[in-house]
Amino acid sequence: TLANELAVPLLVVRCEAVIASYLGETAVRLARLFDQVRTRNCVLFFDEFDVVGKERGDIHETGEIKRVVSSLLLKVDALPSYVIVVTATNHPELLDRAVWRRFQLRLHLPAPIPASVEEWFRRFQETLGAELGVSLKTLSKRLNGLSFSELEQFSLDVQRRYVLSLPDADIRRIVRERLAQWEERFSLNEKRDGKANA
Repeated sequence: TLANELAVPLLVVRCEAVIASYLGETAVRLARLFDQVRTRNCVLFFDEFDVVGKERGDIHETGEIKRVVSSLLLKVDALPSYVIVVTATNHPELLDRAVWRRFQLRLHLPAPIPASVEEWFRRFQETLGAELGVSLKTLSKRLNGLSFSELEQFSLDVQRRYVLSLPDADIRRIVRERLAQWEERFSLNEKRDGKANA
């Protein structure tokens, strides 16, 4: 990773943990975060950056989130050069236009190809120390279109259920049940999207 290459700490910010329900609390949390970060060489990574970097012109957003975005951008601008800020989002269309000007490099990571998904699950089997009971090609086909982040969520879901049901774990049944649940979840999302666009 970037932090490893630079031999500096990687500080990960979960944006959902920064957002508070009380008026003004989010800005206070961000201020504390940036006060601590600016004292060290580090890579500061914001996951799901669209949560705090939303477009301020969105009429559906409250004045509070608009103030948070403005405050966030000012704090990013004020960081010393030895702090490297990296962000990730699955929804670049939601980001405020001013956010794009703060970052010199942008990378688009497409959904993994089937061979990459198969390799992911091959490594997952090695980590788990058990065959999944479903062919890697089948897993790749049925989970087609998911990001690596979503594949990781699926794998962790399987791993938790497997470990919790030891010593009598039926890994094949667990994987098949999780596949059915994930397919239902994504097909429901597609139906909702279809209704919203109708």
